[in-house]
Amino acid sequence: MAERVQVAVADRAAVSAVSARLARAEAERRPCAPVRDLLGPTDIAAAYAAQQRLAQDRLARGARVAGRKIGLTSAAVQRQVGVDRPDFGMLFDDMDVSDRAAAVPSERLLQPRVEAEIAFVLGADLDMAGLDLGQVRGAVDHARAALEIVDSRIAGWDIAITDTVADNASSGLFVLGPERVPLDRFEPREVSMAMTLDGHEASTGDGAACLGDPLEALLWLARTAREFGDPLRAGQVVLSGALGPLVPVGPGAVVHAEISALGSVSATFTSTQ
Repeated sequence: MAERVQVAVADRAAVSAVSARLARAEAERRPCAPVRDLLGPTDIAAAYAAQQRLAQDRLARGARVAGRKIGLTSAAVQRQVGVDRPDFGMLFDDMDVSDRAAAVPSERLLQPRVEAEIAFVLGADLDMAGLDLGQVRGAVDHARAALEIVDSRIAGWDIAITDTVADNASSGLFVLGPERVPLDRFEPREVSMAMTLDGHEASTGDGAACLGDPLEALLWLARTAREFGDPLRAGQVVLSGALGPLVPVGPGAVVHAEISALGSVSATFTSTQ
């Protein structure tokens, strides 16, 4: 994946330093200081360039792109982490831990939190100009209930927008539920969600919490990805954003979410980290 965000020559050293800091935190399994000291708190283009540098390294090690994730679509989550706008990151094949025969590997995570959301699986490319909501809806093959296990390489989740963007939108792992539901059977903005942690209610929400409509979030991503020169493609999974507050989890946790019209999705974490 070629670097598509244009970054000023003066910023290239900062982008390299950011990607090196985050890569070291991942490799050493030790959260690092925020990277906004290198990027500043508002240089989104440089932050995405750092994200792309890390993605290129991951692809070079053999990972495959599985789709995208949209982050910070819920006002509740924005308040939790102190960020006021959505962002996006890459999903790779090795982030998908949907196999119910295996527990979520806690040892791959640093500071995990879980959120329930709608996953859209695309049946067509979204690479045309002037994308609208009808085209986006028509490109969706089906939707599934999903748990996104977000994580941060930044110590204490002390993030501004440039920190989380550079850190692949604070991505970790994801779990897809078994039911595949086409859009002619439900409206994403009308779903309700209830999530439990170890059997106790932990988060509730609805489709409207995700930018007013998860399809609007998908439209935002489709337009943004095209502007970045890397449009959404058929077969990709898009995690459309949290339907309610995210919940910290630790080793041994059991998370279960019910999303109306889409059924349930669960994750059990291994007991050691």
